[in-house]
Amino acid sequence: MAISTQNPRRISIPNPSFLALIISIALTICAFLFIPYSTAGGAATTFSASLDHYFLGVPVPRRNLLSFKSDPIHLRIEQIRKQATDHAALASAYASYARKLKLENSKQLRLFADVSRNLSLLLSDHRHLLDPSNPIDESAIRRLDRKVKDRIRAARSLITDAKESFDNQLKIQKLKDTIFAVNEQLAKAKKQGAFSSMIAAKSIPKSLHCLAMRLMEERIAHPDRYADPDTPPPALEDPRLYHYAIFSDNVLAASVVVNSAVKNAKDPMKHVFHVVTDRMNLGAMQVMFKLKDYGGAHIEVRAVEDYKFLNSSYVPVLRQLESANLQRFYFENKLENATKDTTNMKFRNPKYLSMLNHLRFYLPEMYPKLHRVLFLDDDVVVQRDLTALWKLNMDGKVNGAVETCFGSFHRYAQYMNFSHPLIKERFNPNACGWAYGMNFFDLDAWRKEKCTEQYHYWQNLNENRTLWKLGTLPPGLITFYSTTKPLDKSWHVLGLGYNPSISLNEIRNAAVVHFNGNMKPWLDIGMNQFRPLWARYVDYDNEFISLCNFGA
Repeated sequence: MAISTQNPRRISIPNPSFLALIISIALTICAFLFIPYSTAGGAATTFSASLDHYFLGVPVPRRNLLSFKSDPIHLRIEQIRKQATDHAALASAYASYARKLKLENSKQLRLFADVSRNLSLLLSDHRHLLDPSNPIDESAIRRLDRKVKDRIRAARSLITDAKESFDNQLKIQKLKDTIFAVNEQLAKAKKQGAFSSMIAAKSIPKSLHCLAMRLMEERIAHPDRYADPDTPPPALEDPRLYHYAIFSDNVLAASVVVNSAVKNAKDPMKHVFHVVTDRMNLGAMQVMFKLKDYGGAHIEVRAVEDYKFLNSSYVPVLRQLESANLQRFYFENKLENATKDTTNMKFRNPKYLSMLNHLRFYLPEMYPKLHRVLFLDDDVVVQRDLTALWKLNMDGKVNGAVETCFGSFHRYAQYMNFSHPLIKERFNPNACGWAYGMNFFDLDAWRKEKCTEQYHYWQNLNENRTLWKLGTLPPGLITFYSTTKPLDKSWHVLGLGYNPSISLNEIRNAAVVHFNGNMKPWLDIGMNQFRPLWARYVDYDNEFISLCNFGA
């Protein structure tokens, strides 16, 4: 193309045929550059012949795609070598990491080692093709490329499959999921274990049922032999004697309490035991305590139904037992009544509203002529003379009991609902709790403080269980909140029904040991190391006990 310099505004237009030739050559070169690698050879032959007439008869040598780049075959060879080497190193690194994770015997370690070795061997076997100084064989290079790609694909697939084993975040998440699942199983197992333990603890063993039935059979066969006297002995109301109150429907357990107290008493004839049971077990109790002298101790056996003042118009618990709400809570099998935890499971036992369990709040009315009474649960064993309790200065207090708090445990906050304004206003959440099982009551102080009225007031407020869960300890803590005198801990050692780590020295020094908890000594689940403390006071010479297969 020529540009005139004579006149700058005038541009000379080149010959049209020459311009067309230039455009045609440019388009041909562009088309050539975009031909795929796989068809470059054939396409080059076609368009190279068509270029001859454009180059004035000068023959153009036939060349494929690789010739239009700067040594493209060598670049491809270098790329093959690099990809194979990188993936071999990556597979080797995974194999090394697997060894560190102590997976020597795993399938993954062997697979990674095989992939790394295969890639390395492939490069070694085709060293002559990858050497730039050797002649280039394009077909061999393509075959090598396909083999390398196949092995790389296998390596990547293996790495993808093994990612969970080597990815720390995935492993952490998987571990968290496993911990959560195990915790769920543990909670379920604990709940199931607690339920099974409760069933074992609250069910009546065959031997105990046998004993009650045989004693009742004896009572029916000889009614005159076991009838109560027309006039009760004066000792039963003599305030100068040592009076005990035992409320139980377990014939054997009640006999052990009386037997242990009598055997350790200095003068058994001065001790009076008031045993109260239900109507169903009254006959069996009467026979049990008349078959033996008990060292001359006085024993009164009565049924709770004999105390006529204990009716639903006076006793809140009896009135609540008649309510439809409480009956639904205990006896309807609905989803909303299902047990949500082991604590609720425990308090859904109807025994916590049993009148036998709540008789302890009516001692002054049951024994109006007495001044002091020692209350004993039926799962205790007396190990020494207890008459020193009657000589205690109660300082005007009503209840003498051993405190059970230590640190933050067994404080009032654990027994009551301090989110309720009445509880929050009247009581200290850090006040120390105490134990039922062995309680010395000053009945004169009780009457003065009107403790039964206090109990009724709070029990009526708790009909919907908003102040505390069921049981007798929370209302006892409330009723005797400011009227409890702490006793020395050696008077009453607790926990023999659930705590195997109580020291034997502490047990030996105790006046009373308490098998509170589910592992009662008369059950198969009782703890063997503590069972002899209770079994030594079982009267195995009693013919009815021997007939019911109680092991000595």
